Amino acid sequence: MKLVTAVIKPHKVDEVKDALRGVGVQGITLTEVKGFGRQGGHTETYRGAEYTIDFAPKMKLEVIVAEADVPRVTEAIQATANSGQIGDGKIWVTQIEALIRIRTGEQGKDAI
Repeated sequence: MKLVTAVIKPHKVDEVKDALRGVGVQGITLTEVKGFGRQGGHTETYRGAEYTIDFAPKMKLEVIVAEADVPRVTEAIQATANSGQIGDGKIWVTQIEALIRIRTGEQGKDAI
């Protein structure tokens, strides 16, 4: 089992969610986060005052999938979250050592 984590722009969440459902993903965890990448923030002007935004709002998406499903899931996220602009985000995959469904006690693939 693998944990696929993606940090994406907030306005892409619905599109990515629909794409993941389309490839068979049954559950998603979503968290509001802030961060910056290579761009290191940016400057904006509001009512004549200039201020620096160090951390951009992002959404962190987490999905646990079988190892065989990782390519389909990562491709679905990348294709739908891509706007071609700086700050589209990142996707990373990590190994899950154990997974247990709390309600039923199911373990491993059965708990996905």
